[in-house]
Amino acid sequence: MEEQTNDVEDKDLKYMKIAVEEAYRGFECGGYPFGAVIVRNNEIIVSCNNIVKSTKDPTAHAELTAIREACKKLGKSTLKDCEIYASCEPCPMCFGAIYFSKMKRLVYGAKAETAAEAQGYEPFISEPLRETGMHQKVYTEIIKIEGTGAKIADQLYEDTKKGKSK
Repeated sequence: MEEQTNDVEDKDLKYMKIAVEEAYRGFECGGYPFGAVIVRNNEIIVSCNNIVKSTKDPTAHAELTAIREACKKLGKSTLKDCEIYASCEPCPMCFGAIYFSKMKRLVYGAKAETAAEAQGYEPFISEPLRETGMHQKVYTEIIKIEGTGAKIADQLYEDTKKGKSK
């Protein structure tokens, strides 16, 4: 049983690193530092960053962009057999999209407050979901990554707060 847990933790760390790299890539291109990766059967379907600034689209968060691209690529409107890895705890809009896409699993890195402080806005993005039961929905298991995965996600927001990239 211990070996299976380590396999899951290793997989989560692997894809979290990619989500964080995607967030750095977006920041280096002048965008906001958020990244997301959608995986199915241990294969990356899409890897995206936040493109709000470049598209002038306030809904172009990394998670939403990844969901849109994954649905196009897979030719379906639900992602029941997929997992999403996000560099940060999703905002209510992104969480709603993850929920409605019926993704089986969400793994996120930094807490919303960490990113909010670094980006200079109020941490309202997570408050509507806390203590409401929204995190226990039928389709999606939600995991806050710990250890190295959490550290690299937190470091992203410390770096970008200072205006530097990786």
